[in-house]
Amino acid sequence: MWGFKRKDTVAAPATTSALIDSAPKPNSDVHTLAQKLQRDTDGLGHEAAELRGTLEDSSAVALQQEEGFTVLAGQLKDIGQAQHRIRDSSHQSLASVAQARQSVEHVGHEVAQVIDTLKHVASAARDITQVALQTRLVAFNASVEAKRAGEAGRGFSVVADAVKDLATQVEATSKTIMSTVSQLDDRIQVLSRELLSRDEAASSTDGRVQRVTFHQALTQVETGVLHITEAADQSRGLSDGVNQQVVQMGAQIKRTHAALNTAMKRSEAVLGVSERLMELIAGSGVRTADTPYIELAQSVASQIARSLENAVANGKITLADLFDEHYRPIQGSQPLQHQAKFNAVTDASFPSIQEAALTALPEIVFCISADRNGYISTHNKKYCQPQRAGDVVWNTANSRWRRVFNDRTGLASARNQRPFLLQTYRRDMGGGNFVLLKEASAPIVVQGRHWGGLRLAYRF
Repeated sequence: MWGFKRKDTVAAPATTSALIDSAPKPNSDVHTLAQKLQRDTDGLGHEAAELRGTLEDSSAVALQQEEGFTVLAGQLKDIGQAQHRIRDSSHQSLASVAQARQSVEHVGHEVAQVIDTLKHVASAARDITQVALQTRLVAFNASVEAKRAGEAGRGFSVVADAVKDLATQVEATSKTIMSTVSQLDDRIQVLSRELLSRDEAASSTDGRVQRVTFHQALTQVETGVLHITEAADQSRGLSDGVNQQVVQMGAQIKRTHAALNTAMKRSEAVLGVSERLMELIAGSGVRTADTPYIELAQSVASQIARSLENAVANGKITLADLFDEHYRPIQGSQPLQHQAKFNAVTDASFPSIQEAALTALPEIVFCISADRNGYISTHNKKYCQPQRAGDVVWNTANSRWRRVFNDRTGLASARNQRPFLLQTYRRDMGGGNFVLLKEASAPIVVQGRHWGGLRLAYRF
């Protein structure tokens, strides 16, 4: 099905080794050396890719820890501030309790004065009652004498009766006052005892406290507030110590993260050296295990380019829309997907070309076309599944279309304009699963403009 650039276009052999063995070998020693170098660089690339992936994972973990410690330090700071507020409030509470104690004592004295005043009122009321009784007796006697006087004492009799009635009402009112004063006196006496008593609460035979005076209640409140203040001070001291440790650990993790980033950059340099060696060997004219995949990538890139040029020629899309870079986010997608103006064209023409390439050679994992920004409009059918709401792990592994892969490998393949590019990397399949791959890529050129790159990934 797939041809390779030799003297003629021929069908792809069943295996990679058959391709290598069928190639002409003008110089056996050179070919043997090239194959050995290719195997060695494969091993170097494998290890470099693994190392870089491990450093990426460690760096990501360190970054999460650094962020976590930053949040924790902020929370501990908030706790410390809250403890300061508790301490300040406790001190204010102690002052308030002291003021309350003074106020209660003052009120107690005032209540005692009220009791004394009520006693005077009661005494005056008793005096009034006595006077009223005497007045009623006098009025009664006057009334008797007026009746004896006959018509001459009639007017005096009326006055005497009125005085008697008034004395009766005064007596009744005085008794009411005395009753009310007595009730008030009882209530105030209870209040006075509660306010002024400083004795210990009376206890029953089983030792249980039966009554707690107001002063004792204030004392208990004061003691409780003192305990709160002491606990807050101790807790604040512990929090300050923990906070200092967290800050120190956060700084250490930050330094570790920086060191990992430096190591990752250095590992990337090693990976780049291995990839350049692989490219040099593959481009030396000697066929290696990578040659069939490079030729396949170039062939598929040409077919993709022709399909896009035909779409423009047939009016299915304009050249401007084909090079559209205004990617529109698809709401609710996780990982984030985008739409572009050329989606319909790629969905119609890419699958047949890309799917056929998957079986052209062994160990091929995917064959996809990316625009120059790493945007994958149409992936292999296996990875063009609709996303499942909320299932990010499944989506990452199975819904890889309409996504931008602008990582190191993705951008390098998408923007490469050399005849081919070889790279090794770990592919994230989601859920902590990674696959180590080698990727051969070739540029896709439409009407003389670089549209993107054909990415052909395979196990090695």
